[in-house]
Amino acid sequence: MDTAAKDDTVSRNPNTSNQAGAAGKGFLSDVATIRARARKHIEDGAVTQNYDADRATVLKLLNEALATELVCVLRYRRHHFMAKGIHAEPIAAEFKVHADEEQQHADRIAARIVQLGGEPDFSPEGLAARSHSEYVEADGLIEMIRENLVAERIAIESYREMVQYIGERDPTTRRILEEILSVEEEHADELADMLSKE
Repeated sequence: MDTAAKDDTVSRNPNTSNQAGAAGKGFLSDVATIRARARKHIEDGAVTQNYDADRATVLKLLNEALATELVCVLRYRRHHFMAKGIHAEPIAAEFKVHADEEQQHADRIAARIVQLGGEPDFSPEGLAARSHSEYVEADGLIEMIRENLVAERIAIESYREMVQYIGERDPTTRRILEEILSVEEEHADELADMLSKE
């Protein structure tokens, strides 16, 4: 029997298909083992036995990211309402868009914290200290743009480091942070464009 015929026989044999498929894809556990583990610690929700990251560290990083997003929401909203001048209207509108997107980021991060069995820290007490970015009121449109650009650059660097730290140990959290990072890069690019036009 040639190799192709053997492979075809294995794929049609119900007793060997799971093992062959598992071995081919690099899985270490058979389906029965995975099912047994899923039932054993059902109260852990989304966190399974093969979760490789240090959950306490990931939750700390996510709560810092949550604080960062919340501070960004507050700063952008203030700037939206305080923007004044002949060129203020479109820039104020963009600040509002950014504020809304930062709120969406905060919501995604909070939801992931809960999935990992943690508690999102929305307490206003210590919010600025937990945040990587700063809340700067700014005086005038140019300063507002600059401060928001600085905050976006801080967020970009922080998210990149978080993504690198998490690596392959928590692909879901990494993907969420990568998607947020992509939006923060767009924000920074838009703010840099605003500055170049002033």
